[in-house]
Amino acid sequence: MKHEVHPAFAIWITGLPASGKSTVTSALSERIRETGVDFTVLESDRMRKEFSDTPQYDERERELFYRSLAFIGRVLVEHGISVIFDATANRRSYRNQAREHISRFMEVFVDCPLEICARRDPKGIYRMAREGRASNVPGLQASYEPPEHPDVVIQAEHEEPQAGARRIMDMLKARGFLAS
Repeated sequence: MKHEVHPAFAIWITGLPASGKSTVTSALSERIRETGVDFTVLESDRMRKEFSDTPQYDERERELFYRSLAFIGRVLVEHGISVIFDATANRRSYRNQAREHISRFMEVFVDCPLEICARRDPKGIYRMAREGRASNVPGLQASYEPPEHPDVVIQAEHEEPQAGARRIMDMLKARGFLAS
């Protein structure tokens, strides 16, 4: 089966730590893979390990990290590889750096109450914050700025990741980023 070729695009999936970004990304990846579109996932924890052996998560480091992540995403899109950013990017300015340089860009907000994120806590970051071993957790010690006008909002408390992925796919098609 031959697929119609479309220019590459980028999707930034943002939300608090443990909101469900990676689960939505996984469900979305399965659906995009079925279309034959060439894409990659830039997952912040994995990328951060490539950039730094001992990340500090302070404001200066975050600024550099997200600027670099947006740059990598832009280069990939310019070379025909679509990108899913799976990254909290707690400040709007971080996500806007990608939006400003990638014309075919969507922002997805995985909206999940802080209490639920802290209960899930698969990486233990909220626990470490409570114990005083983490001092820059978005939503706790560091602010989290939700998108002002996200293209898709997934209410993680009430919506299954697969349903969210379907809605993202619908928006990609509606925008002409994917063939219908």
